[in-house]
Amino acid sequence: MHPVLDDLITLLQLERIEKNIFRGESRDIGSAQVFGGQVLGQALSAAQHTVDERVVHSLHAYFLRRGDMQAPIVYEVDRARDGGSFSSRRVVAIQHGRPILNLAASFQDPEPGVEHQSLMPAVPAPEECEDILQAASALVQKMPELMRRYMADKRAFEMRPVAQSQAAGGATKNVWVRAVDSLPDDPTLHQNLLAYASDFELLGAAMIPHDMPLAEGRVIMASLDHALWFHRKFRIDEWLLYAIDSPNASGARGLARGQFFDQAGRLIASCAQEGLIRVIDGADKPPSDPKLQS
Repeated sequence: MHPVLDDLITLLQLERIEKNIFRGESRDIGSAQVFGGQVLGQALSAAQHTVDERVVHSLHAYFLRRGDMQAPIVYEVDRARDGGSFSSRRVVAIQHGRPILNLAASFQDPEPGVEHQSLMPAVPAPEECEDILQAASALVQKMPELMRRYMADKRAFEMRPVAQSQAAGGATKNVWVRAVDSLPDDPTLHQNLLAYASDFELLGAAMIPHDMPLAEGRVIMASLDHALWFHRKFRIDEWLLYAIDSPNASGARGLARGQFFDQAGRLIASCAQEGLIRVIDGADKPPSDPKLQS
């Protein structure tokens, strides 16, 4: 397996300290603090370690503080409820004695039911699209050195942007994404990796209607919350289309929504995120952009 992907899988597996307490490490992807998708994936992994057979169908999380890449993260799981068909878990991620993320996740016994779904956008196939390094080369060159190095050498996922557009009242963007190598047949692993990858690209859609490149250093962006729903089985080592739109920005916050489709057009997951978007006027410069956004 590709060493970077193998390292990410190890990162998401966690160390069990006690029955409901787990510990995880962090990796530097060139941002100013721990990547939010990493904390999401690890918190979900902690919850999964306390559930037998049932499959996660949704999670809701709040980012409370920046994560310190030099310190381990402790995950405390509250086994809130195990019912006849569903199990609920609450997870708190802790560093330096303070919570940095709260997450709630719900698990269900698989069962059949009625079905419908949104249609997949009509976009070029991934084979017809350039890798993000080529498609957004000008933007990549303006990124901090550590982030450029991550994009070039240490990615666990391939990303191929399709198109982005601005419509009345909002914006859309589409990105093909998949793991850089084949993965084991473990559905929980694919869900953890999708939780990690869902934090890429999402909030950046809220900046499309505004002619304000992040590289100018005039914008502070940070995730505030994140929701993710799993609809159908999937493999993240096969191409998934991440279709993103941003219906609103106001009050120094932007809202973005995402849908993941496989190449057969099946909607396999949906997500939503609101984040801080604070514009700095004058000579004051904000901290480094806290996330990989394009």
